[in-house]
Amino acid sequence: MESAIANELTLHGANAVEKDCCDNCARAREGVADNGNGSMAFFAVRMTAGAVFFVAGLLMEANVIRLPSFAGFFSPVLAACLAAYVLIGADVVLRSVKNLSRGQVFDENFLMTIATFGAFAIGEYPEAAAVMLFYQIGEAFQEGAVRRSRSSIAALMDIRPDHANLKEGDDVRVVSPNNVAAGSLIIVKPGEKIPLDGIVIDGVSALDTSALTGESMPRDVEAGSEVLSGTVNKSGLLTVRVTKTAGESAVAKILDMVQNAAQKKSKVEKFITRFARYYTPVIVIAAVLLAVAPPLVSGSMDFSKWLSRALVFLVVSCPCALVISVPLSFFGGIGGASRRGILIKGSSYLEALGDIDTIVFDKTGTLTRGVFKVDRIEPETPYAKEDILFYAAHAEHFSNHPAAVAISSAFPSRIDGTLVEGLEEIAGRGVSACVSGRNVLAGNKKLMEGRNIGFKPYTGTGVCVYIAIDGKPAGRIVIKDEVKPDSAAAVAALKELGVKRTAMLTGDTEKEGAAIAERLGIDSAFTELLPDEKVVALEKLGEERITKGSLVFVGDGINDAPVLARSDVGIAMGASGTDAAIEAADVVLMTDEPSRIRDAIKIARRTRRIVKQNIVFALGVKGIILIAGAAGAASIWLAVFGDVGVCVIAVLNAMRALRIRTANGRI
Repeated sequence: MESAIANELTLHGANAVEKDCCDNCARAREGVADNGNGSMAFFAVRMTAGAVFFVAGLLMEANVIRLPSFAGFFSPVLAACLAAYVLIGADVVLRSVKNLSRGQVFDENFLMTIATFGAFAIGEYPEAAAVMLFYQIGEAFQEGAVRRSRSSIAALMDIRPDHANLKEGDDVRVVSPNNVAAGSLIIVKPGEKIPLDGIVIDGVSALDTSALTGESMPRDVEAGSEVLSGTVNKSGLLTVRVTKTAGESAVAKILDMVQNAAQKKSKVEKFITRFARYYTPVIVIAAVLLAVAPPLVSGSMDFSKWLSRALVFLVVSCPCALVISVPLSFFGGIGGASRRGILIKGSSYLEALGDIDTIVFDKTGTLTRGVFKVDRIEPETPYAKEDILFYAAHAEHFSNHPAAVAISSAFPSRIDGTLVEGLEEIAGRGVSACVSGRNVLAGNKKLMEGRNIGFKPYTGTGVCVYIAIDGKPAGRIVIKDEVKPDSAAAVAALKELGVKRTAMLTGDTEKEGAAIAERLGIDSAFTELLPDEKVVALEKLGEERITKGSLVFVGDGINDAPVLARSDVGIAMGASGTDAAIEAADVVLMTDEPSRIRDAIKIARRTRRIVKQNIVFALGVKGIILIAGAAGAASIWLAVFGDVGVCVIAVLNAMRALRIRTANGRI
C-alpha cells in the first residue's frame, strides 16, 4: 500500500512520507515501479496457496484433521503455518532484512516481521500466519483504493494533446506538439484538442473549455480569437497561428501546477511527518519494555504473556494511516478543485484558504471585466440618443482608443466608413471629423474647452465623452468598466463564509473606486495606487487583521504580481490574467469568476475536515488498541485491524476529497 501512495506522491513532487516511516516509501523514492507483490496474478496465487496451508493449520490445531508429529517434535500445525507464512510473507521479511542493512529499522516490514516471529516463538503458529495473511490482503485493498484515486487524477488531467497538424505551404503533417515552433500554422479539425496556444487566423467554431475551466457552455471563436491548448474544437475547421511552444502552453502550465502541487506541505502534513519520525521508535521501545519489565519486576518470569502483549504494540504502532492519508487528502482536494477550474499550487495554500481573515481585490480585470462599455447617452436638445450615437460612433470608428472602441461597438448597425471625411485624431483629447457633411467633435472636456464649446461638466463616475456637432454641444456619452455579473454575489458569499474584512486596491480615481466598492459591498477601497503602494496597503491590512487567519489578494495584472507574492495566498485570474500574475499567484481561477473563490474556500474546508477525521480516527483507534493490548484485552488479530484496517478506512475517506458535490453548478 505505502509503495503505491508514496510512488504517486513522489511522482507529483511530494516527499510526503519521511524515510523512516516505510520501506516501500524508500523504494518509491528510488524509482522502483514494482509494488512489492509482483504481478497481481502471482500475488493472488501466493495468497491463495498460503491461505490453504493456513486453513489446514487451523483445522489441525482444532483436531479436525489429525496428523502425527514429525520425529515427535515438529508438529504438523507448525509445518502448515510455516508453509503459509513463507508463501504469504516472505517478501515482507526480505524487505525488512534489506532495510536493516540500510539502517532503516522502524518501518512496517520490521514491525510485522518481529511480531510474527514472536508469535512463532510463543507457539501461536496460526496467529503468526494470520497476521501476515490479513496484512497482505489489507495491503492489496489499500493499493486498489490508491490506484483508483490515481486514475481519477490522471483522467482529470488527461488534457495534453498528443499531436498537431502542422501546415507547411499546401501540405499538412501530423507531428508532436513539442516539435511545433511559435509562429507556425496548425490546423485543428472538429473533435480534436487544440495542441498549442495561439490565435485563430481563419475559421469559426465553438470550443469545449471544460477541461480547463469546468464550464460546460462552449465558447465561440473566430479570426482574431485567442485559443488555449487542451480545449476541444467542437465544430468548424480552424487555422491557428501558434503563439507559445508546448512547454509554455496553458496545458503545460496547468499540468505542472497540479503535478507539483504537493511540493509545498501544509502545516498539518509537516506535523504528521515529524510525528511519524518519533512516534514509531517510541512505540517499539515501549513494546520492548512491556515484554521485559513486568515479568522482571514481578518476579513471575512469565515472559510469554507479556511478549504477546508487546507484539500487539508492535503490530498496531505503524503510523502509516496518518502519514499516507493526510497528504493524499490534500492531493485529492487539489484534484477536486481543478475540476472546478481552480488550480491550487500547493497543499499549504489549500489549507490557508480554509481560514481567511481578510481578502483584498484588485478592481480592473478582477471585479470588473477591464473592458469599457457604454453606460448611458445624454443628448442635448434637439438631438435624440440615436443621433448622438450615430455621429459619435462614425467619428470614433477609426480610433483604437478604448473609449472609441466602446462607442463604436455600441452602434447597433454596420458603420459606413464612407460617411466619414477629414478625420483628425487629437492626442490626449479626442477626434474631429466630418460625418455626413456635419462637423463632429468627440472627446474629453479639454477638447471642448480648446474649441470653445460650452458644455455641462460631468461629475459622476465613469469616463465621459462629450459630443459637439457644428460647433455646438450635442450631448455626452458615459462609458464605464463593466462589473462582472457575479462580483457582488461573490463578495456577499465570502462574508457569509466568515471572512472578516474585504478591501479593494486600485490605481483608479477615488470617486470611481469608492463607487465600485459601495456597489459590490466591499468594506474599504484604497485608490490611486502605484504597484509599490499596493504592497504597502496590503501590509497595512495584514497588520489590522482581526484573527490569525490568512491574508488573501486577488488580481490579474502585471502590477499585481508583487502583491500576489506578498500575500499569504495570492489568487490570479487565469483567463485574462497576465503571465506575471499567474506565475506569482498561489491559486489560479481559470474562469475569471470571483465566485470561484467561494468554491475554493468550501473545498479547502471540506478537505480539512477529512484530514481531521483521519487524524482523530487513526489516533483514537490505535490508542484504544494500544491500551487494550497492554492490559491483555487485545489479540494480535485486533492489532492487525488497528494497523491495516484503520489505514484502509483512512485512505478511502481521503479519496472523498476528490469528489465535489454540486447543486445547480454550485458547491
